[in-house]
Amino acid sequence: MVTLVNYGLGNIQAFYHIYTRLNLPVTIAYTPEQLSQANKIILPGVGAFDWAMTRLHQSGMREVLDHLVINQKVPVLGICVGMQIMANRSEEGVMPGLSWIDGDIRKLEIGIEAGVRRELSLPHMGWNDVNPSTANPLFAGMTDPRFYFLHSYYFFPKQECHTLATTDYGSKFTAAVSNGHIYGVQFHPEKSHGWGIHLLKNFAEI
Repeated sequence: MVTLVNYGLGNIQAFYHIYTRLNLPVTIAYTPEQLSQANKIILPGVGAFDWAMTRLHQSGMREVLDHLVINQKVPVLGICVGMQIMANRSEEGVMPGLSWIDGDIRKLEIGIEAGVRRELSLPHMGWNDVNPSTANPLFAGMTDPRFYFLHSYYFFPKQECHTLATTDYGSKFTAAVSNGHIYGVQFHPEKSHGWGIHLLKNFAEI
């Protein structure tokens, strides 16, 4: 059963419809009590880092989420800002993150084109190639995957082993992270058609 964390951010219904079409069990958690029953978790997110952390605290689900992920080792997949709040902190805000993966959130600022440094056009929006760094069940069965992005910040993990996949936008940045049962992707699988459906199915089967 995949549980979608509804703390007021992210397109919950898009994920719900994908899993329903795949005939995979899915539910939506609106309360700590509902979340406590989860054995797989998707943590979506859109908007700013501090706003996401504020909404998560206001939902009352932060403590249960930490217990499930840290103590019970329940697999979790963070999407976009839902991935970013897994870090320690962000250049976008001042609030501390969840610190599930050691790293910081940085702004996409400088790119290299034909050997010349240039400012990047932000946000990074649209389809882009994603290059898995290591074999991992999240990307199982995929060849040359492409996903839809919409962001201006990215996850900079302190340890290279936590980089699951990279993407080029001016220069290479981390597009997916992992730390054991903890996964995060900067792109939007719910907007990425066949590739996104494949990834969400893989997560449900981890």
